[in-house]
Amino acid sequence: MRLLTFTSLYPDPVRPRHGIFVENRLRHLVASGKVVSRVVAPVPWFPSPHPVFGTYAKYARVPRRELRHGIEVLHPRYPLLPKVGMTMAPFLMAAVVKPAIRRLIAEGYDFDAIDAHYFYPDGIAAVWLGRCFNKPVVVTARGSDLHLIPKYPLPRRLIKSAAGAASGLITVCQALKDVLVDMGVPDFKVTVLRNGVDLALFRPPADRTALRARLGFVQEPVVLSVGNLIPLKGHDIAIHAISRLSGARLLIAGDGPEKPKLEQLAQRLGVAHRVTFLGTVPHHRLVDLYGAADILVLASSREGWANVLLESMACGTPVVATRVWGTPEVVTAPEAGTLIDERTPDALYAGICRLLSQNIRRELTRAYAERFGWDETTQGQIDVFERVIAAHTA
Repeated sequence: MRLLTFTSLYPDPVRPRHGIFVENRLRHLVASGKVVSRVVAPVPWFPSPHPVFGTYAKYARVPRRELRHGIEVLHPRYPLLPKVGMTMAPFLMAAVVKPAIRRLIAEGYDFDAIDAHYFYPDGIAAVWLGRCFNKPVVVTARGSDLHLIPKYPLPRRLIKSAAGAASGLITVCQALKDVLVDMGVPDFKVTVLRNGVDLALFRPPADRTALRARLGFVQEPVVLSVGNLIPLKGHDIAIHAISRLSGARLLIAGDGPEKPKLEQLAQRLGVAHRVTFLGTVPHHRLVDLYGAADILVLASSREGWANVLLESMACGTPVVATRVWGTPEVVTAPEAGTLIDERTPDALYAGICRLLSQNIRRELTRAYAERFGWDETTQGQIDVFERVIAAHTA
């Protein structure tokens, strides 16, 4: 099968972790030997790469074309207009991508189906492009595209329309499928295919004691929080919780606009010496952090399917996470960790203390994670695409 993977959530040299979960899923799909794909990953247009413009400057530094892990990726630019950006984004994205797809076909890469990720604006644009090029479209919903954006009337109508017109729909957890069904999408049309974890990359350290010594960890509990420094990830809650846990260290891996506020919070609570901001950490370097930590915390207000949970478990480290959306589908056994029902410092502190007191054997946590490899999800994708392509050509 020849696919065109279409999404604005895809890594690039400037944003190496942006949408890495989409890339990981595609890499395993291509590795099956049954699928080839090209990626069209549009980015907002911005005229200047000067660092003074912050995030917008990063868009200007993204290459127009690149090769990642043997997969060709195109990055066409689309205008993102202030104030009306969310409303106009699907229209502008589709208009810009259409000629890019035409050029791809003219170069000799015609495709059987469009593999779209993130429902709004990407999925909407993908369905329109599917009509233009007479290709079936499969849209994967991943989180805030269904449990946040549909609160707005026009995006909700467009999502419902695209869901009805798409040839197939995938969600990364049952909770997101339930949202689509509640919107009137037939149950049979939606396939739940969870994200997997790379069990070869994410694995327990050969010598954890030596690893901790190399990283400067002694006897204190080490708590890890991974994610962009934005409010929904709840790093502030983790800092509050760690301030109550005498002697514990908190490592925060990620970057974002909330960093100054979080640093000020750690200073105000008197724990700046016990909170380390690591910045953006390359995916392969997270392995050591997961393996050396005692606990991973995820205090998010919303998550579709949080990959960091499985990555941590695969390295033998149990988790404490808020009971939101797809997370209860990830953490389903005591050896995986514990869920908290309230997104508060008190609840997170209690969850950390509870997990530390249980002294879970790390090999059991690893064994739990081994149930979540990529093979099942990859075969599920192949089945979905074979079905929609066969129906389209019948």
